[in-house]
Amino acid sequence: MPARTPRRRQNGPSGKPSPVPSPHTEATPPSRIPSGARAEAKRAAILAAAREGFLAHGFGVNLDRIAELADVSKVTIYNHFGNKETLFLTVIDVALSEALDDAQTYLTTVVADSTDLRADLITACRVWVTRIGSPELLQLRNAVVGELRQIPALATEWSKKGPERFHPMLAMALRSQVQRGRLSIPDIDLAVLQLSGLVLSPIQVYGAYGNPPTVKRVEQLITSGVDMFLSYYGYQDC
Repeated sequence: MPARTPRRRQNGPSGKPSPVPSPHTEATPPSRIPSGARAEAKRAAILAAAREGFLAHGFGVNLDRIAELADVSKVTIYNHFGNKETLFLTVIDVALSEALDDAQTYLTTVVADSTDLRADLITACRVWVTRIGSPELLQLRNAVVGELRQIPALATEWSKKGPERFHPMLAMALRSQVQRGRLSIPDIDLAVLQLSGLVLSPIQVYGAYGNPPTVKRVEQLITSGVDMFLSYYGYQDC
């Protein structure tokens, strides 16, 4: 029996082998996103379904399942988002905006000009930590980390829409207090990382293993973390 000849990759128009589609890109991004009230309703339903699916199954969730949850066709998902990766990136963006917007607003409108910095910084950190450290956000973060090797763009998006969006707001508020003579901080960026390490990192680390601190412990971490931070940077009360 003659040996079977291996199949050769077909060449594209340029004469070069056609690229193999990425397993993570199921369709090209849409050139025009549907608009109008009905389209917006469908888009919201898709995002809600995708968030539910990603939280339950990670990036491996089937788009057919998301379509079923959203009560739309799979084609409709492609029309709005193009592929699963873009859909997941949008879920990340929306989730982080919901988690961080209130804390960012409080930093810029209250903490920056605060005359009771300890109380206001504790409040800002409480909003920040309880939202970004919620079980849902921790679960979503774990899903992103789980795909780090295969789809690094997800982690890049998380960093861009999370720390890289929030930390500058915190830095601005701290810089404002330095200018008012209430804090002495030679390196603002380092100080932001230190405060994050004191009040947020323990929740994210232990939460990633399914054993987050209790509500009481979280409050202790926030209060004592802010006190340690202000003490180290020479807080001068008004």
